[in-house]
Amino acid sequence: MAKQKTIYVCQECGYESLKWMGKCTNCNSWNSFVEEVKTQGKDRSMSMVPSTKPMKISEVKREKEIRLKTAIGEFDRVLGGGIVPGSLVLIGGDPGIGKSTLLLQVSEKIAKQHLPVLYVSGEESPQQTKLRADRLEIDEDNLYILAETNLGVISHYIGEIKPAFVVIDSIQTMYKEEITSAPGSVSQVRECTMDLMRIAKTNHIPIFIVGHVTKEGAIAGPRMLEHMVDVVLYFEGERHHTYRIIRSVKNRFGSTNEMGIFEMKEKGLEEVLNPSEIFLEERSRGASGSTVVASMEGTRPVLVEIQALIAPSSFGNPRRMATGIDSNRVPLIMAVLEKRVGLMLQNQDAYIKVAGGVKLDEPAIDLAIAVSIASSFRDQPTNPEDIFIGEVGLTGEIRRVSRIEQRVQEAAKLGFKRVICSKNNIDGWNPPKNIEVIGVKTVQEALNIGLRPQ
Repeated sequence: MAKQKTIYVCQECGYESLKWMGKCTNCNSWNSFVEEVKTQGKDRSMSMVPSTKPMKISEVKREKEIRLKTAIGEFDRVLGGGIVPGSLVLIGGDPGIGKSTLLLQVSEKIAKQHLPVLYVSGEESPQQTKLRADRLEIDEDNLYILAETNLGVISHYIGEIKPAFVVIDSIQTMYKEEITSAPGSVSQVRECTMDLMRIAKTNHIPIFIVGHVTKEGAIAGPRMLEHMVDVVLYFEGERHHTYRIIRSVKNRFGSTNEMGIFEMKEKGLEEVLNPSEIFLEERSRGASGSTVVASMEGTRPVLVEIQALIAPSSFGNPRRMATGIDSNRVPLIMAVLEKRVGLMLQNQDAYIKVAGGVKLDEPAIDLAIAVSIASSFRDQPTNPEDIFIGEVGLTGEIRRVSRIEQRVQEAAKLGFKRVICSKNNIDGWNPPKNIEVIGVKTVQEALNIGLRPQ
């Protein structure tokens, strides 16, 4: 007969304890333990007959990959070319950012292909979902709406409708009757996700689950949630701005760090086909402290403006603030400029910003940051038709970066005339005819070429 015992589970990391603790010894979070009842039954694992057996890898037949296209190019790009049948995808983002709007639009695109789609909402009634659908002008007979939080009922209707695509909005509202803890707890989220994974793999149905995020920006629930699913997408952007960015941080079927850009309009999200033009459309030409860099976002080159403001400090410790880049990179580059170039920046406040709300984390943006800082400090503008690409070493050298050809082609397409990059990057390929590629070895050389004299 199954026995029950009381345990305490940390809601942040899933650590289990036999007694309540004020502070979790695993993740150091306070007041995160919740009482749960755990059922212990007889272990019958040794008597179970295995349903599968080991196979030689040479005997495994490779099936042709058939992806489900959504006709939303930016969304398909982030997923690696479309939705893989049987995949479990987790999408997270701030409240009100547009997760439900995006998935409702994706559901409509798939329903238009005469495929049944099941949209499960645990937070809204069917009438509320219908209001959003009317605003988006969605009215498809193959799109089914279910307002339910009991996973057993949802599984029943998945078996009855046999949909080609399922949306669960959101996983924190789902619960299993066999588990005594409340919806949103570690046990409920873990077990519900495991059941959804089993449904997806067994029936070859792609399932998208929406995850709430914490105030730090991470997906709520145990960290294992992101390890269990096949794809993890983050939906980013300011609620008061129109542009939204969807990123792939984990993808078992495609490239990670892919990025898709959308614009929120009255009738839903519309994909932005040329994001470089969007990020550069409001650039001030001839202003000091402004440079442009070609950054790789997954497989796509994106041109982004980097702005720097250097001003004398009124305090003993100068401020170093950065938006859109790693804040630790700014003092490092400023130290290189001070030691190798001779710029006296130790008594200057530095404010660095990536225009457009994009977050950049690759080394290729180092040179553009260095030039923008020097441009603001000397009050010398850069040429508005120049692009700066390169990694800056601690000895002041400019190092090569990857995929320089794609970066230069994107710059040429938008009308830029010069690319200043590492000298080691200019060999072995032919740049476009309408753009000049200049190789430099040091930061000092780049400043001599990039900064215009007053």
